Amino acid sequence: MLKKRQEILRPLLHALLEMDQKVKTCSQCFSLDTQTPCSLCTDDRRDVTSLCVVADVADVWALERAQTYKGLYHVLGGLLSAIDGVMPHQLTLDPLIRRVKDGGIDEVVLALNATVEGQTTLHYIADLLSPYGVKVSTLAHGVPVGGELDYLDDGTLHTAFKARRVLDAA
Repeated sequence: MLKKRQEILRPLLHALLEMDQKVKTCSQCFSLDTQTPCSLCTDDRRDVTSLCVVADVADVWALERAQTYKGLYHVLGGLLSAIDGVMPHQLTLDPLIRRVKDGGIDEVVLALNATVEGQTTLHYIADLLSPYGVKVSTLAHGVPVGGELDYLDDGTLHTAFKARRVLDAA
């Protein structure tokens, strides 16, 4: 790569500098885009009554790639972690509360990791939102599609078993 600086490194450097200049943090959802508010927040086809809370921008991209969720997003900028020193004031919790408090949001979907930090953050946010009468939901956890039971960890099996559902008779 160093031998081909002109053909490889300089165009890459130029692209990175251009990205640094153009990419902005959305003023509403805290995702990244070349405009603020971002293209997801300004898309009039999205369900403005549903707000999906995620830890970081990569989670937004993953959910968008799946093409399942059609509401708005809110990026926290991380997860609560006493070990890592991530405290509530370091996340975008105040703007989240403001968005819910301002009205128009019927459901907040907490799409956070199934880790100790993710679940701690999930319960913390659920408590913060309880005074506002908004429906708070979370993603299901359990056996992945195509998963085999003998390869799953005990925690996943336990959660899947507790969250079992009745099958509809066909």
